[in-house]
Amino acid sequence: MSDLLLATANRGKQREFGRLLAGIPGRLVFPQQIGVELDVPEPHGTYAENAAAKADAYCRASGLLTLADDSGIEVAALAWGPGVLTARFGGADVPDRVALLLNAVGDSAERAARMVCVLALATPPPAAGQPPLIETFAGAMEGSLAAEPRGSGGFGYDPVFLLPSGLTTAELPEPEKDRISHRGRAVAAAMPRLRELLAGR
Repeated sequence: MSDLLLATANRGKQREFGRLLAGIPGRLVFPQQIGVELDVPEPHGTYAENAAAKADAYCRASGLLTLADDSGIEVAALAWGPGVLTARFGGADVPDRVALLLNAVGDSAERAARMVCVLALATPPPAAGQPPLIETFAGAMEGSLAAEPRGSGGFGYDPVFLLPSGLTTAELPEPEKDRISHRGRAVAAAMPRLRELLAGR
């Protein structure tokens, strides 16, 4: 059985990707299971570059087919930020980034928002000394910013991401969220290639 390494220590992402990748023809493994602990800088200006840096580093360290993501929330009232800075919005030691985001937007009437995910898939090179092959896949979910957090599901900004249905993504059943989310759509785009690589390894 082939292994696919998910290049994140974020437990929320591990749970979500565990569901999204349940149908792969192989085993999904996490860094802590194989003793790989990396702190990969994410200084780049695009999701794709940050995701590729993580996939490349974890692939080199593990020798495994590796999937990494970079994702964020983009809000019209903040000039479509924080974007790639979502995980670091407000600095390193912010206790509640959701509250910080709501405070930054305030009572602005412009509350359009979207969630974006870019996946980078790193394939180990065929020969030593060569770099991993990197492929990227993207997904997005359109909505708006809620006035206050609602719902107990999901993680991150889910309680304030409002869908056209009037529910936040934290209020959705997991199967419904997985079907329409930015990560769900990115995984759907990547799945044919994942199946091809895992079945052939």
